[in-house]
Amino acid sequence: MTGPGCMREGYAFSRKDRKLVWRVRLGRGLLICLLATFATAPAAGKPKVERRLDAAVLVLEDMLDSADQGIPSNLLSRADCVGVFPSVLKGALFIGGRYGKGVVTCRHTNNSWSAPASFLIEGGNFGLQIGGQATDIVLLFIGEKSVRRLMRTRFTLGGDASASGGPVGRTAQAQTDALFGARILSYSRSRGVFAGIALDGATLRPAHKADRKLYKGFSPKTADLLRANVDPPEAARRLLALLALYSPHKRQRGD
Repeated sequence: MTGPGCMREGYAFSRKDRKLVWRVRLGRGLLICLLATFATAPAAGKPKVERRLDAAVLVLEDMLDSADQGIPSNLLSRADCVGVFPSVLKGALFIGGRYGKGVVTCRHTNNSWSAPASFLIEGGNFGLQIGGQATDIVLLFIGEKSVRRLMRTRFTLGGDASASGGPVGRTAQAQTDALFGARILSYSRSRGVFAGIALDGATLRPAHKADRKLYKGFSPKTADLLRANVDPPEAARRLLALLALYSPHKRQRGD
């Protein structure tokens, strides 16, 4: 060691040099922390139930925008309620665990859409369309009877309520009258491919814990939400606006 500095890799560092190096390292560390904070803040700061609503918007928008292979517009316009379940997990399909969470909203008498209610979908046979990856699922509930079933503690698709894989695309629109025996039509999207999907044996039940988080500690009844007796939260604004855009009025079977 010579003078106030020390020898390292052939360079002599003075006390001033060491202070400069320390400041550079400190600044770099603070910058890394700052970038990490900005990268994680949106996900960490937004509740999972609100992120689920955002995902539901993307799923539904994609299925409705794909006119040649998505949900026929006349069926959406005849639906009394719509359920969206983003990213139903693949692992649960084979071990009988929970499949996923989503939201359901129902059409009010003035054609507006109700505040969303959170639901779990689990169990049952999802058919071969799902394959081995996460899948998005959309359910169309047609008729007052299917709406009343949503108010129950739980009900089974294909058991308590007849369900069928819905047709897709414009070419299917002329064939949809034959499907009205099925009060629930189900659709899936996996790796960009749209299809009707068999959900026989799957159960739907309200997810009250998720609703408490969505409505900031308030515990609304599922029936009150779906009957439009509760004001929708700000987080649901995009989803309800999307449905109002694509289905502003309810069509009857003969329309």
